[in-house]
Amino acid sequence: MNATPVALVTGGSSGIGECTVGELLDAGYLVYTVARRVDRMQALADKGAHVFAMDVTDDASMVAGVERIIAEQGRIDLLVNNAGYGSYGAVEDVPIDEARRQFEVNVFGLARLTQLVTPHMRAQRSGRIINISSIGGKFYEPFGAWYHATKFAVEGFSDCLRMELKPFGIKVVIIEPGPIITEWNEIARDSLLERSGAGDYAPYAKKAHAVLTGFDKPGRASRPETVAKKIRKAATRRNPAARYPVGRGARSITMSRDHTPDAVFDQVISRMYGSR
Repeated sequence: MNATPVALVTGGSSGIGECTVGELLDAGYLVYTVARRVDRMQALADKGAHVFAMDVTDDASMVAGVERIIAEQGRIDLLVNNAGYGSYGAVEDVPIDEARRQFEVNVFGLARLTQLVTPHMRAQRSGRIINISSIGGKFYEPFGAWYHATKFAVEGFSDCLRMELKPFGIKVVIIEPGPIITEWNEIARDSLLERSGAGDYAPYAKKAHAVLTGFDKPGRASRPETVAKKIRKAATRRNPAARYPVGRGARSITMSRDHTPDAVFDQVISRMYGSR
């Protein structure tokens, strides 16, 4: 079987996932990357990545994917749980089925893949699991309740997991990106207007949409390559930190939240989003 370290990266069809595959290939990993949109991963296949379809809301798809990698390589050394999306809107406007889907993708898909790879890493007495969270797992904003709830969950899940797996030589790392220029922002802000752009929440939703749009600029956001380089560091460093804030403003935002009273932080966010 292959002695080269083997990585599995979810959400490889664009953005952070796509850039991460390139970084891991350069670092000497044999990389498998998955997404629902296989046609968008051809460039990664041309670079040497193994690409195939996986839906992290479909258990059979995840089981088959992990079994394929083990059958072909005999090991999985690194799992990067990157698949995720943001769905915005006022809590009362977002259908509960959509809220559940966001948890299925952002939390339960991540957790299920972790369950599937962990036995193989335990048998090796080594491995690394990198979960892509967000600074959104540390602070809050109007109209992002369901998304932020998933990222708060990823933070708590990962911290507990890190303690559980440490005795088996498996390291768990959290990556906390700040604003990043990817299609994530467009999807999030478009869903906000779709759900809350009319009715009682409309004036505030439109202001929040403008704020999100403002973050989709080079001067206020980082490129996905910045996050991918941090993931490479977390994957290859002998003793990685438990978490890495990354991108423009990420560290200052997470630190300020830790040291700011809720009432004061509420005022800051309210002024920013024009919801006072």
